[in-house]
Amino acid sequence: MNNSAIQSLQQQRLLLQMEYQTEKEAFRKQTEAMGIGRKVKRGDAWFPVSVGQSHYNSLNQMTIEILRTQDQDIEHNFEYGKPVMFFTVSQTTSKANAKGSKDTSIHYFSFAGTVSYVEGDRMVVVVPEGHALDLQGVDKPVGVQLSFDETSYRVMFDALDRVIRAKNNRLAYLRDLFYSKMAAGRFTFAPMSFPWLNETQERAVNEVLRAKDVAIVHGPPGTGKTTTLVEAINETLMRESQVLVCAQSNMAVDWICEKLVDRGINVLRIGNPTRVNDKMLGFTYERRFEAHPDYPQLWAIRKAMRELRRRKKGRDDNFHQKLERLKSRATELEIRINADLFGEARVIASTLVGSANRLLEGQKFGTLFIDEAAQALEAACWIPMRRVTRVILAGDHCQLPPTVKSIAALKGGLGKTLMERIVENKPECVTLLGVQYRMNDEIMKFSSDWFYGGKVKTAPEIQQRKSILNFDRPILWLDTGQMEVGPDEPSNKEQFIGESFGRVNKGEAELTLKSLQDYFTKIGKERILEEQIDVGVISPYRAQVQYLRKLVKQREFFKPYRRLITVNTVDGFQGQERDIILISMVRANENGEIGFLRDLRRMNVAITRARMKLIILGDVATLTRHPFYKKLWEYVQEINER
Repeated sequence: MNNSAIQSLQQQRLLLQMEYQTEKEAFRKQTEAMGIGRKVKRGDAWFPVSVGQSHYNSLNQMTIEILRTQDQDIEHNFEYGKPVMFFTVSQTTSKANAKGSKDTSIHYFSFAGTVSYVEGDRMVVVVPEGHALDLQGVDKPVGVQLSFDETSYRVMFDALDRVIRAKNNRLAYLRDLFYSKMAAGRFTFAPMSFPWLNETQERAVNEVLRAKDVAIVHGPPGTGKTTTLVEAINETLMRESQVLVCAQSNMAVDWICEKLVDRGINVLRIGNPTRVNDKMLGFTYERRFEAHPDYPQLWAIRKAMRELRRRKKGRDDNFHQKLERLKSRATELEIRINADLFGEARVIASTLVGSANRLLEGQKFGTLFIDEAAQALEAACWIPMRRVTRVILAGDHCQLPPTVKSIAALKGGLGKTLMERIVENKPECVTLLGVQYRMNDEIMKFSSDWFYGGKVKTAPEIQQRKSILNFDRPILWLDTGQMEVGPDEPSNKEQFIGESFGRVNKGEAELTLKSLQDYFTKIGKERILEEQIDVGVISPYRAQVQYLRKLVKQREFFKPYRRLITVNTVDGFQGQERDIILISMVRANENGEIGFLRDLRRMNVAITRARMKLIILGDVATLTRHPFYKKLWEYVQEINER
């Protein structure tokens, strides 16, 4: 038994406990103090909503439809599986205040719900039996907000406890392996050839197939990590009847499912997709369940059970017998439908937390694939691990890290992922994908040198890719500290607004849009629309993103191009790319404070989204006190002087 592994995992459990307390406390404070308006602005609440129909879904849960009626342009954070609370708001006129101002009081309903799916401004929520009427019969305005996610933490704590206690089984073996320098087991066979992959992708697929215990596919930006992973899954299925595929977020699970389905692989998706279209819904468990030939019979039995309960007379002695008979028949059908669905599926896919779903009880798999593994807390990766023999991790620990809210837990090392741990202990299990297909070579080179030891090269066909304009330089850094701001325009120094609302730099926002407008004018409207040249405007600060969105909306100039422009945070651009990227850095102050811009992995994501043109807007005097930004500034200057 590896004691140091167990101590490390116990330490992690304590850190996770700290994170849990921090998040719970923050949530409690927000619920009390943070105005509803603020929650709505942050995308954590809809208010007011109209409450629609309620019905039983195919999994026999009571669901209710919720429609957002205002603030429809705000991107929200509701998605499948998240817990929600409902509330009403009433206004009372306060006597104490001479003006008779209104006090708003919030009343929360006693039950919680879970998001079943969201599509635009319509959401379906699972609520406990009998509570739909509480919402439908209210005469005050109703709202819905995200609630504290107790379940995810519970599942992570369970997973850690299970790993800590594991003895003489596969889980204990993997734990001791990952926490030591012990060599991982491998099969030996001649490499297979995949002519449609590049050399590093081909090597990665072969390493996955040879791994007895663990392999890591390290995919820097634009190197075709998903393509490689799909190939590896496809090849693994030539040797195993079924695999489990997980990722941290619903979005990442959707993305890989879609690619697998395109390859003609039968995927069963546990949970609902973030993008609700027929293609995506087609492989969800719920849709498949409904489509099963035995389903109408099951539906009829459930209906009979509800009728029976409703009609229950005090004297009906047969009531219990009848109910039990129907119940056992329903269970029998459910088991049969499940056996069929799981029997035909080759890939079972879910989020890491979703892999604790009771549907997977007793299921075992040869291989587990974890995509975006560098964004998942280690505890989350252990959740599906008890069901498998070996694990393949794919991701990039030089891009976005997992989100950790507690500073103390972060300092204690909660942010260190399982992928990072294995990369450190077993470098021989890692294959770096070394050819990128996204960016102009000069955009990629800086990231490759700083983060990947210069090992990532640009594919020859991309090297020849011309810029949008002749004689155009692919990277520009506009020093907003030196740029003139008009007399009526806001200053280009950062401002801090509201406790949790973050920083904004209004002058820089104006300059960002002015730069985009100038660049668009140079390219010409016809060409932009004809070639669908798309743009991403990124800021690490959420408040700046909201401010920029507002400006883009207001500007007449951008009207024809609205569909081509996306404004979002760095996290919002994970895994995406655009022809043109502008980054508004926000920070501009006397003391050279740059806050969380010090997390360079975020910046790596931001600067590697652009295919052809990257424009950075930032105050050079503030930013270049940090060695990374100093180096970046010098690199950009050098390119532009050639």
